[in-house]
Amino acid sequence: MTRLDAGPPEASAPTACEGPEALPLEAREVPLGGVRGMEVHRSLPQSALPMVGAWCFLDRFGPQTARMRVEPHPHIGLQTVTWPFVGEVRHRDVLGSDVIVRRGVLNLMTSGAGIAHSEYSVGDDPVPLDALQLWVALPETRRHSAQDFERHENLPVVDLGGGATATVVVGTFGGAASPATMYTPIAGVEVHLPAGASVTLPLEPAWEYALVGVGGEPAVQTDAEASIDLADQSLLYLGLGREAIEVTAERDATVFVLGGEPFESDIVMWWNFVARTHEEIVDARDAWEAEGVPGAAQPRFGHVVDHGDERITSPPLPAVRLTPRRRRD
Repeated sequence: MTRLDAGPPEASAPTACEGPEALPLEAREVPLGGVRGMEVHRSLPQSALPMVGAWCFLDRFGPQTARMRVEPHPHIGLQTVTWPFVGEVRHRDVLGSDVIVRRGVLNLMTSGAGIAHSEYSVGDDPVPLDALQLWVALPETRRHSAQDFERHENLPVVDLGGGATATVVVGTFGGAASPATMYTPIAGVEVHLPAGASVTLPLEPAWEYALVGVGGEPAVQTDAEASIDLADQSLLYLGLGREAIEVTAERDATVFVLGGEPFESDIVMWWNFVARTHEEIVDARDAWEAEGVPGAAQPRFGHVVDHGDERITSPPLPAVRLTPRRRRD
């Protein structure tokens, strides 16, 4: 995977206002109709930016009032990170997990070679919902292994000064480490800034980062002479080579930080699958469709607890060969 380095190895270390050129990107609306009846904004992947570290997918569903009904569906080669802001969602999976996803609690599902789960909003009526749904690509050493699910209620909080705080959802940030089990060097952090606050977020120069606007439209000092207002639903890619970035809020603001070591390889991503080749995608799709046939033997994905025959069937494969998502040079 081509790296977007700030400069040659002998370059002096950057300050909070130095580093590579920042790339602002707008999320695109993705209507999810049918039984889901929801609309989401998708920040990753984009043609200009397929990944940030191991982060390969980011949807925000909400803020909206909706009835969520996402029937059992499969995943391979990834971890799902669910981070809610408003509302509650019931998660069920093939491991027997049956939990309520709520504010301040991390739910982390690791697919390994294959897993299936469902997601329902709580109750039968439309309810207020707002959350981030993210995927982390698994490295070669873990992507063919077992399924897993973790739930973490006590996440570390870093005091950034001036009333600003950073909740370390996954990975490491500011000297604190989340208890969540991750398989690549990574950071997923919710930063809250009260009105009038200006903070310097510490970064790892060897990692790439992006900031996601959640609320409040803070200003991000991208270099010594320029800043960018981080609008809600937008993503600001910061590249590699920064030691820190300064963020200022005129009113209460929330930012989600994505970071990590550049991923070890290009990926092939289609539907709910993260793989390395077209053939792996075809095999996973065939396995999921086969499990929908009564009497299927040796299921790869398994049956989601408390569900009957309901499931989401996979879409048809495109008529062209699936190719890796590559970074721009």
